[in-house]
Amino acid sequence: MDLNRNISDDELIEKLRKGDLEAIDIVFEKYGNRLFGFAMKYLKSKEEAESLVQDVFLTIWENHKKLKKDSSLKSYLFTISYHNICKIFRKRQLQGKLRVEIGLGSDVSVDTEEQIDYDFTLEQIENLIEQLPPKQKIIFLKSRKEGKSTREIAKELHLAPGTVDNNISAALKFLRKHVSGDNLARSLFCLTLIR
Repeated sequence: MDLNRNISDDELIEKLRKGDLEAIDIVFEKYGNRLFGFAMKYLKSKEEAESLVQDVFLTIWENHKKLKKDSSLKSYLFTISYHNICKIFRKRQLQGKLRVEIGLGSDVSVDTEEQIDYDFTLEQIENLIEQLPPKQKIIFLKSRKEGKSTREIAKELHLAPGTVDNNISAALKFLRKHVSGDNLARSLFCLTLIR
């Protein structure tokens, strides 16, 4: 099927909100493989990953009228995937506890869900940073990722220090709008760990 992959996510959200079936096909073509790869990274099971991707698109379709016009489709898809992966790991943990109780042992790691949460937080904050205007993104990354001061950034980019501060404030305001309290602090901390 030759679907238009160049259609913007905003247009796709609008089409989905109107119940356009072709839009779900385009979203699947655009993001299906990435979601599958994301799921495989943690689940290590082709069947579970395929099932998870199907569930994600089923959830999108069941909730298509509730999609918000100004939301990030990519973030929404990966958030649903993340929550579904966590459900699978909780199920695996319960099965592991049952295996221990009946004497069969367990191969489920307690830290797995924490690792997924950490990785997802990094991915979410990086996706949001990609949505910043180019100059704002550069300034924000120099401040938060590279740890440079306002003065250093201003000198390097030939800008007034006030302009640098305004751009950092605007970026933080955008991030706060899309990430709740504790998650924002953790996300920004995680960002400093990215190399």
